[in-house]
Amino acid sequence: MRKDFEDIDFFRDEEPVADPYTYFEALRGKCPVHRESHHDVMMVSGYDEAVQIFNDAETFSSCLSVTGPFPGFPVPLEGDDVSELIERYRDQLPFSDQLPTLDRPVHTDHRGLLMRLITPRRLKENEAAMWHLADAQLDAYLVGGEGDYISGFAGPFTLRVITDLLGVPEEDREEFVEGLEHRPQDDPGVGSTEKAMEHTPLEYLYERFAAYAEDRRRTPRDDVITGLATATFPDGSTPDVADVARVATNLFAAGQETTVRLLSNALKIMAEDHEFQQLLRTERDRIPNFIEETLRTESPIKGDFRLSRVPSSVGGVDIPAGTTVMVLNGAANRDPRHFEDPGTFDAGRANARHHLAFGRGPHTCPGAPLARAEARVAIERILDRTTDIRISERVHGPADARAYRYLPTYILRGLTHLNLEFTLAEESAR
Repeated sequence: MRKDFEDIDFFRDEEPVADPYTYFEALRGKCPVHRESHHDVMMVSGYDEAVQIFNDAETFSSCLSVTGPFPGFPVPLEGDDVSELIERYRDQLPFSDQLPTLDRPVHTDHRGLLMRLITPRRLKENEAAMWHLADAQLDAYLVGGEGDYISGFAGPFTLRVITDLLGVPEEDREEFVEGLEHRPQDDPGVGSTEKAMEHTPLEYLYERFAAYAEDRRRTPRDDVITGLATATFPDGSTPDVADVARVATNLFAAGQETTVRLLSNALKIMAEDHEFQQLLRTERDRIPNFIEETLRTESPIKGDFRLSRVPSSVGGVDIPAGTTVMVLNGAANRDPRHFEDPGTFDAGRANARHHLAFGRGPHTCPGAPLARAEARVAIERILDRTTDIRISERVHGPADARAYRYLPTYILRGLTHLNLEFTLAEESAR
């Protein structure tokens, strides 16, 4: 990384894609709340400062949470309270109809609909199905003794889990999976450093879930989609079909993408450290905290944006109204004021679960329990069905000179490919 971190454009340069943590450390060393010069974004790298902003939805709007300064707000944000401007122009922003960009009270209502999908009972039913879904995908992935873990297992497995959770009809599930998993693994999607953002890039899912909702309202069934289609807002009003479709789409698209990154990060760690891998094989109760430490050290989301409605102060730094703020989950998770020796991976870390990988406050990721369950099941089953997992030196190079490629995006942190080799356990392990 170049000597002066101020010269680095976090949103456009390649260096922080390969290694964002050196940049984060330099940023925090300057100040946990610091305005970068390239796009005039206030970068928040401190843990306490991040928590303050995440918890203060009255001061900080989520309208730009996904895209930040690109394309930015459509009109100048002037004055000491830009709340009225936010509401007037909200619909012109990318992803403006998606849950992460909504503010109260609309966010509260739509999140309530989503929680109808991921009740404790439904999650328990879905987890029971995960074991079979994991084995079915491993049947295909393990057969050759090597392969790309992301395209061969993590991507299709997480898609199948989501289709099961949402209650997509059995006859349509393969079409869903095939249609979505064929996107190139190195397509950065949200937060690309290379291409412009579409206004509504999820039209395919919208159309499918809208059709399901309309059908279930005409002819209710005993399934999850009927429950969502017939749910009401807290005031008793019935959501538009479009609202129902957006809620389902948000869970399908956002939950799948981040969980793929979590799984690949975890398998990379296991495959790089044979001794630790063997420890997990013999002491499975270590897996949950291993997942939390993976989320802490390699958060699938690098950061989340907010727009300040009114003047405020965070970490002793004044933030004027109309300021675009990027809360850097990945940096906050390595703040030495909260995590001792933060750059070291410690699977036994006592406060690993304090990480902000799933955010905090009103916008805490509602799918966090689902992601944790998927990761635990996936890790358990690949350990059951192998005796050794290794990084492919043919693809990634020798241990002292590994070559990994990361998604070229300022939002997501994840590998484009993870090629593994494995020694299979006897068939009776299943």
